[in-house]
Amino acid sequence: MGGLEKKKYERGAATNYITRNRARKKLQLSLPDFRRLCILKGIYPHEPKHKKKVNKGSTAPRTFYLLKDIKFLLHEPIVNKFREYKVFVRKLRKAYGKSEWGTVERLKDNKPTYKLDHIVKERYPTFVDALRDLDDALSMCFLFSTFPRTGKCHVQTVQLCRRLAVEFQNFVIASRSLRKVFLSIKGIYYQAEVLGQPITWVTPYAFAHDHPTDVDYRVMATFTEFYTTLLGFVNFRLYQSLNLLYPPKIDTQTEDELKPAEGKEYAMDSESYLERLSALSSSLARAVAPAHEDEVEMDEFPVEGETAELMDAKKKEQEALEKHKKLFEGLRFFLNREVPREPLAFVIRCFGGQVSWDKSLCIGATYDASDPSITHHIIDRPRLDKQVVGRYYLQPQWVFDSVNAKLCLPVADYFPGLLLPPHLSPFVTEKEGDYVPPEKLKLLALQRGENPEEESEEEEEEEEEEEEEGDNDKEEEEEEDESEKEEEMKLQKMEEQKMEEQKTQSTQSKKVLPVKVTAGKVRLEDKQRLEQEQQQEEKRLAIMMMKKREKYLYKKIMFGKKRKIREANKLAEKRKAHDAALKEQKKRNKKARQA
Repeated sequence: MGGLEKKKYERGAATNYITRNRARKKLQLSLPDFRRLCILKGIYPHEPKHKKKVNKGSTAPRTFYLLKDIKFLLHEPIVNKFREYKVFVRKLRKAYGKSEWGTVERLKDNKPTYKLDHIVKERYPTFVDALRDLDDALSMCFLFSTFPRTGKCHVQTVQLCRRLAVEFQNFVIASRSLRKVFLSIKGIYYQAEVLGQPITWVTPYAFAHDHPTDVDYRVMATFTEFYTTLLGFVNFRLYQSLNLLYPPKIDTQTEDELKPAEGKEYAMDSESYLERLSALSSSLARAVAPAHEDEVEMDEFPVEGETAELMDAKKKEQEALEKHKKLFEGLRFFLNREVPREPLAFVIRCFGGQVSWDKSLCIGATYDASDPSITHHIIDRPRLDKQVVGRYYLQPQWVFDSVNAKLCLPVADYFPGLLLPPHLSPFVTEKEGDYVPPEKLKLLALQRGENPEEESEEEEEEEEEEEEEGDNDKEEEEEEDESEKEEEMKLQKMEEQKMEEQKTQSTQSKKVLPVKVTAGKVRLEDKQRLEQEQQQEEKRLAIMMMKKREKYLYKKIMFGKKRKIREANKLAEKRKAHDAALKEQKKRNKKARQA
């Protein structure tokens, strides 16, 4: 039969993909420009299902992109800007070579620039979409804001990231939307709830930064270029939602308090604005002054399909959230010089507390260490020589643990010089069968309103009494053991003699089995046991009737569950051994003191 000849690799999966080199030639861009364009537009390589077919029979390693994505890039206006920038660089190099300084200045004044506003609107059609993708943007901006002024990245980028990060922190403080904090090896993890969307980001510790050699800063800088534009849009919209001025301005009342005494300036005029904002100790100015109105209870209308129990649960959850937001309200904190100022000030202010520090440490101090109204003094040294009566001296971990526990924890475990309790992650939720550490159980008991400390003290006292009784008993037992051994020997001899006598009697007696008829007993059936047996049998039959693929998946699931149980048991045994070792150490120390 006639017809067109079918050629290989000209239809199907082979036509849906394009290699990176072909895509570059199609767009007429160099590799760095192509990489930048893909990062900005959010286009990433794809792994084809049948790589050999797409690669036209070859097995060589190649990077593939979807053809429709590359066609989409053909109409991007930034591509023309990249080409204009190439021409600009070529002209500038030529002008420098000819020493035409007038031309150099003119070219620099007319340097081609581009904006990424249209890409942000294109990638995030709604504001909620932007919030959902804000985690990476915040982490990257907080990272770049800590970079030193070296040649690795532009100073303007570092300053812009710092400004945007401080603006976002001030919004979180104003809206009181922080929910969780966790101090890890990598940095400090925060989670805030903004318009119902959880946003998690990590900020590095304020240590000296050493640039690693195996990191490509150009790729990171391209991501940061897009993320700063996105964060600028988001900050503007968030400030508008709270009736705050953007760019943010410090409230006039607090601004008067923050002015340094005796005319001493902490920073240059150009930098003092950002420094005061980054102090995080002052409230922001509002676009319209808020009118003080009496609190009115809102009418509640039940949603379709919602029961009274669900309504009550939601109401309790809302009340608990409001209580959590006002955790540190009415408390005044003072931070000592050695503690990390910014994270502590940020967390305390997010939950309604007032915070200050030494004036020589940073701009923004609102009261001195001698202020009698201070309730909590945060220090990180073994002891303080001069202590003021009426305030708690605590280690910084108390603030973070209290936030995660959603209540002000007992201060006895956090006094200076004491060994701190473990810092539990609020991002871990234990499921049924998982190992739950005793500290978590104690925390859950505190949240329920119980007092686990009294119970633990009673248990310790009982254990000590038992140990003392055990020691006395051991001494008595040792004395009694000797006399008992002698008696046992006598009894054994007597029993042996009796056994011999019985044997001789049994051989002499006739070998006749005694036959007896006894009344039968009614056997009661255990219904629960029968039900369990029936369920087990049904389960066994159901497994037998499964298909091979389903049975394989079921076995994998059961294996995973058993492994989880084994790991939980192993952790419980480790903890038991650790606690036993601690008890033994305490006993030795006690005996040493008594001796």
